[in-house]
Amino acid sequence: MMESPIAKRIPYVHVLHDDIRRDDYYWLKERNDPEVIAYLEAENRYYEEHMQPLEELTEQLYQEMFARMDEDEIDVPIQASPYYYYSRTEKGKQYSIYARKRANSRDLLDQTLEEVILDVNTLAKEDEYLSVNALRVSPDHSKLAYLDNRDGTDRYVVCVKDLLTGEQLSDRIEDVFIDGSLEWDATGHYLFYITVDDAQRPYRLWRHHVGNAGLDELLYEEVDSTFALTLQKSRSGEYLFLKSETKTTTEVRYLRADQPTSEFHVFDARQKGIEYEIEHVGDTFLILTNKEASQFKVLQCPIETMDQASRVELFPYDASRYLQAMYPFKDAVVLFGRQDGLTQIWIYRDGSLSRLNWDEPLYTVRLAYNISYDTTEVIFHYESLLTPKITYSLNLLTGERVVLKKMSVPGSDYVSDEYTSERIFATAHDGAQIPLSVVYRKGAMNKGPAPLILYGYGSYGANSDPMFDATRLPFMDRGIIFVTAQIRGGSEMGRFWYEDGKLMKKMNTFTDFISAAQDLIQRGYTTSSQLAARGGSAGGLLMGAVINLSTDLFQVVVADVPFVDVVTTMVDDTLPLTSLEWDEWGDPREVEAYHYMKSYSPYDQVEAKDYPHLLVTTGLNDPRVAYFEPAKWVARLRVTKTDDHQLLLKTNMGAGHFGSSGRYNRLKELAGRYAFILDKIQ
Repeated sequence: MMESPIAKRIPYVHVLHDDIRRDDYYWLKERNDPEVIAYLEAENRYYEEHMQPLEELTEQLYQEMFARMDEDEIDVPIQASPYYYYSRTEKGKQYSIYARKRANSRDLLDQTLEEVILDVNTLAKEDEYLSVNALRVSPDHSKLAYLDNRDGTDRYVVCVKDLLTGEQLSDRIEDVFIDGSLEWDATGHYLFYITVDDAQRPYRLWRHHVGNAGLDELLYEEVDSTFALTLQKSRSGEYLFLKSETKTTTEVRYLRADQPTSEFHVFDARQKGIEYEIEHVGDTFLILTNKEASQFKVLQCPIETMDQASRVELFPYDASRYLQAMYPFKDAVVLFGRQDGLTQIWIYRDGSLSRLNWDEPLYTVRLAYNISYDTTEVIFHYESLLTPKITYSLNLLTGERVVLKKMSVPGSDYVSDEYTSERIFATAHDGAQIPLSVVYRKGAMNKGPAPLILYGYGSYGANSDPMFDATRLPFMDRGIIFVTAQIRGGSEMGRFWYEDGKLMKKMNTFTDFISAAQDLIQRGYTTSSQLAARGGSAGGLLMGAVINLSTDLFQVVVADVPFVDVVTTMVDDTLPLTSLEWDEWGDPREVEAYHYMKSYSPYDQVEAKDYPHLLVTTGLNDPRVAYFEPAKWVARLRVTKTDDHQLLLKTNMGAGHFGSSGRYNRLKELAGRYAFILDKIQ
């Protein structure tokens, strides 16, 4: 059996605020150093050797999950007259196929020929990383612009395809940000796009004349390194909105989409702590803002004036209702947000606001990408821990709901009544009630506590909502319990839930997760020897922090692309996205923030003690959590921890933050993670 790789140690110290941090593995950040690559490859060989005994289990799990995958899946078509657009997958193909049908109504789609507008499989080379997103069809439906990436970074290339001839046009624009960075004007002659700086911060807005080889025009540059740019088109298609934003502050500029060569105008100048977004309806703008409304409210004002005096509330503010997005249609405004700890959809029409209600106590609803503004039909999805995704059409005039599609679960006779879901609450150290979403097969605890996998994230206000996952079924059928802890740092319970888990309250995120695990043990769901924890990215930070704080609570932990060297990364503003993150974690150049961040940073808090079995993954091209953070963490743990538990590091040498790009490859990676967990808790 191969000995565990031991990284060499080169003395290096960080000094800040008269505090010394020793970092003997700092050299691992030099990715062009052959010794760095050699170390990562040695760790990969060590991983493969230790996973070899689990090869049969991994393959079995893969096949069981694969059997529940709908290989020939088709999404519900979304109307954008005169077409309906959709994506689908085909058996044996890794990537999506995007298509459309020309039809006057949904009833005629089955009789209409399909036109494939982009088959991503034809763009991919074998085993190459490929990500395609932000598909944007021109207003006259004759061209398709999209973003293409081959290395897993956040730097994408704009490509343009002529949908009338099928040809790829010569227009290619590099260094465009991964998301919220590409839109057409209303004429179809111009593309607006956002490029990134050396730290991969989206900071410049450009205008490109399609088919013109001339130089593109720089329209705006965000000079404040703590702000990032986002571009979107109004639902009406009549305006372009450019947002400059931090995690807590927004400034929006607007432009008539039919006047692409005119100038953007500032709506409200940035004001620290004030967040807002705007939308267009008729001769008014709608404003979703937290100004004097911590849970956000909606205002309306005439486009002609837009001053504060002309702004009125669209409906009364309700502090129990956390509004997160608004989607105007010609006859109504659809709002999305949270209430009672769950996602909700509201419809505002004719001066009244109503919420869509559901029978299950635990569920998730979300809007589909509704393209058309001039429609009475809204498409949305409903699902729960037990109910596979159902896609509905809602008539905005009558309120009638029609089921358009129910997701099937191939390869099994899935009966929801054979499983159970629960929502329980754990008590945090300060008395806060932490929601836990629990799902398992009935009878799992007939013989006592059962193996349990606890998932958490708890950052950026992101939510871990109760959703159906067919890949869980093979494990629940083995008696495994799945639990998601909706810890502070997310916004499941409202905006305050997020605020109570960031900056100088970040420790709440970690202690909430520990309280959740302890509560599950006390209730008899599981025991420490049967308990696994899993999280990725900021959830990987969660994993690292909790095993430092409570090393004997978990039997096994999987940390995917974990953010574990918090202080070093947040000090170095040359790294991708660092300055954008200070509103989330704090600025370590401030002494109080520095010491607080250091107190939970997993890399800084590694100690000579026992740790659980640990599987760590990373991607060599990851711009969000650089590969060297997990690599340094594992290297330090190897020579410091006092147990003989497995410690494995797997580096994807050709991908970034999101791992492999193909759906089958992703499933194989997931099977490996679950095999590692099951081997330790069953």
